[in-house]
Amino acid sequence: MLPITYLAVLFLAFLSGLTTLIGVALAIKFGECKKGMIIGLGFAAGIMLLISFFELIPESLGAVGIQRSLIALSLGILLFAALNFLIPHTHLVREKGHLDSHLYKTAYLVAIGLVLHDFPEGFAMANSYIFSPSLGLLIAISIAIHNIPEEFAMATPIVLVKEKSFLFKAAFFSGLAEPAGAIVGLFAVHFMAALNPLFMSFAAGAMIFVAIHELLPMAATYKKIPLFILGVILSAFVYLGLTLLIPE
Repeated sequence: MLPITYLAVLFLAFLSGLTTLIGVALAIKFGECKKGMIIGLGFAAGIMLLISFFELIPESLGAVGIQRSLIALSLGILLFAALNFLIPHTHLVREKGHLDSHLYKTAYLVAIGLVLHDFPEGFAMANSYIFSPSLGLLIAISIAIHNIPEEFAMATPIVLVKEKSFLFKAAFFSGLAEPAGAIVGLFAVHFMAALNPLFMSFAAGAMIFVAIHELLPMAATYKKIPLFILGVILSAFVYLGLTLLIPE
């Protein structure tokens, strides 16, 4: 029988994964709302960076020191950079003519991005909860909240190509990626408990890569920097509110 702590992690991961469907549903309903999308990107990037720099990395530094923590952080960035480079060569959408080819390419790349960024979030949440339930809860709630605007923004290109079946598949796999990341995180902690602080820094590296490589460039294409900054500011207020509500 699974320990109650592990069951709590899986429960939180599945709840967080469900919020991805809310974001996708909003994209279907309000896919043309560019202002909301840019603010959502800023909010999502802000939460991911705040969690990484103010929660995961400090805990790792305190447990294993600067050198080992930075190595794990770098490995997280490099691994997901490699995955980002290798995986997008797989075509997930049938392209329908030359004029739509760029939009379809964007759609399947975004679908892969949804999975790639949800997986490390689940991994980070699992490792954090085992290290400190209050920290894990803080990260789980933060991720669940930021999933809604983030998934809305990232699902919009898929909505534009009007492939509903593909959109639902992308949403389904994206929703499962977070629990899958949590399961891998639990296995890592269970069999290599001493490395948990390193796993936290590794997960932070993965989340930093996703925020900088995917979310920031996507927002930059719309050239509405003030709206993006507004989203980041909102994420800071939400993060601060969560830290005050959830005791350590």
